[in-house]
Amino acid sequence: MRLELRGHHVDVTPGLRRFVEEKLSKLERLLNHRALSAQAVLTVEKRRHVADITLHTRGERFLHGLGESGNWETSLAQAIAKISHQAQKLKTRQKEKRHNLKAPALEPLEPVARRTRAAKPADKAPSRRGSGRVPRVIRTSRESVKPMSIESAAREIEAGGDGVVVFRNEASLRVSVLYRLPNGELTLVETEA
Repeated sequence: MRLELRGHHVDVTPGLRRFVEEKLSKLERLLNHRALSAQAVLTVEKRRHVADITLHTRGERFLHGLGESGNWETSLAQAIAKISHQAQKLKTRQKEKRHNLKAPALEPLEPVARRTRAAKPADKAPSRRGSGRVPRVIRTSRESVKPMSIESAAREIEAGGDGVVVFRNEASLRVSVLYRLPNGELTLVETEA
């Protein structure tokens, strides 16, 4: 960070310069090194020591602090405290802005049997409609509907796979779904023509 330090009616000694740089380095850490430059004007008017500091940060933002007291330490501390408060507000605003722009987190995938089971109770269905939330549909794969018997579909589930078989029932010629519940039982869903 570039520092421009001027003194009105006061000589800027190396010790005073170090003190100002030390105070401003704390602000630079607070702003995550976003500070570009600082102008500090130190003035002595009768017995008052006035510190006027302007900090230029990225995004063309200027933070300003003015401190007055009987010594340099107190007047610089007042000015830095005012700028620190402004920097904290700026940082909070930027954090909220970034937070609002983030994409919504993806929901973890559940097995089909759990999703189907959770949707069946009648008491949960109205609450979903009332909240206005639409469940997200995730397409996992495309498979052709094979003609087979219920026993063949059960054997296919037992052989492995994802626990769901969509097939055309050979006996009724209807599309059916056979899936495994968490307790191990198989459930058959048949469509109507």
